[in-house]
Amino acid sequence: MEKIYDVAVIGGGSAGVMATLRSVLNNDETILFPGTGKDKKKSRAMWVTKVENMPGHLEYKKGIENPNREQLDWLSKESDLKEKFVWQKNRGITELKKEGSLFELVDNKGDKYQAKYVILCTGVMDVQPKIDGDIAPVFPYANNQSIDYCLRCDGHHVYGKKTGIIGHTNGAGWVAAMLYERYQTPEMKIFTHGETPEFDDEVKGLIDKYGIEVYEGEIFSIHGDTKSGKLEGFEVEGEGIVEVEMSFVSLGMIVYNELAKSLGAEVDERGFVVTNNKGETNIENFYVAGDLRAGVKKQIYTAWDTAVDSADDINAKIRRGRRNA
Repeated sequence: MEKIYDVAVIGGGSAGVMATLRSVLNNDETILFPGTGKDKKKSRAMWVTKVENMPGHLEYKKGIENPNREQLDWLSKESDLKEKFVWQKNRGITELKKEGSLFELVDNKGDKYQAKYVILCTGVMDVQPKIDGDIAPVFPYANNQSIDYCLRCDGHHVYGKKTGIIGHTNGAGWVAAMLYERYQTPEMKIFTHGETPEFDDEVKGLIDKYGIEVYEGEIFSIHGDTKSGKLEGFEVEGEGIVEVEMSFVSLGMIVYNELAKSLGAEVDERGFVVTNNKGETNIENFYVAGDLRAGVKKQIYTAWDTAVDSADDINAKIRRGRRNA
């Protein structure tokens, strides 16, 4: 507790690693809490495999985790500023509060820390469909990108394939329409998985115009090869096996905003944290970067950009304070 860090970064995904990298290279003493094993399993970054929409990432089997680890290893062992970096491996923050001008952080082991600035990068996770009451049947296909979540990252995978969308809201209808418009899929289907469709008139019109089939029955099982992740179809109540080769899930996101809310940070109607254009929240010196921040794309490059903005703004404040002193 006697030590006061310039910057504490919470979260070890794309935003957290970039916030750490930029803060250390700005010569600000930085401590990183990438999260526990349990935290990482709840993150998007942990489950992303091949990244095809970012230059320089194709060689990695795990397109976020592998390059992040390489960068942190370099920062901690080879960088000229390695003494300014403290990497609290397998540590996550369970409590966060502000006492005067300082933040107090408590990790999962009960250890306490102090920092002048905090950059929160805990991110989001996609809501998974439950098949026969369990999300596990989805994993073999999700891990091989035949069941996917991010249209900007992986929408191109539907090209030439019979495609399904799991979801019942207007958003799911727009996902189906956009993918059809962009890639002219041979077939497009929406699976509401036992839920009543909630499509407005505009989306209903597009569904009719593009010949999109809507199946309202519950999905009983997923058919395909679990070893290769090749998807073949869904067994749907009242329909039998409905053939699909690629599917997107459109059920919303889990937003990991608990620490932000505990400080009194403002969140929007979906739970994303509201910030200014540098990532600073309504709590002075408390920043949010990456997917958790409201109003930004949920992409690696935007996570990097928001993280750099926050780290540089913090550095400007630190330098200004020293200059004035």
